[in-house]
Amino acid sequence: MTDQIPSSLNQSGLSDNAAGGLAYVTIIPAIVFLIVAPYNRNPYVRFHSWQCIFLAIAYFAVDMVMMTLGRIPLFGWSTLFLWPLVALGFFIVWIVLLIKAFNGEKFKLPIIGDLAEKQANS
Repeated sequence: MTDQIPSSLNQSGLSDNAAGGLAYVTIIPAIVFLIVAPYNRNPYVRFHSWQCIFLAIAYFAVDMVMMTLGRIPLFGWSTLFLWPLVALGFFIVWIVLLIKAFNGEKFKLPIIGDLAEKQANS
């Protein structure tokens, strides 16, 4: 009797769903999954890794814009109230992506998801 590894498990024992979800934990696992051999050939893991990276870039860009707008006299006070809402929005999107990836769903964000899909399929 031979033991066969299910197709959804890689040699390390990490399923595609787990690898896709772990890609969202921070940007570091996303980069590692794009470099390490069994995961960098899996389109599901590649998609979630790229989407995580693009989400981090989008957050950084929005953060820079908010910081720049915060320096403008009189207008800067509005960013004081807007900044926590933007951060909460990104946090909620991150949690949704994390849960969907762990459940095996491929949830695409409007612009970032298309970019991630192009990178994952190339």
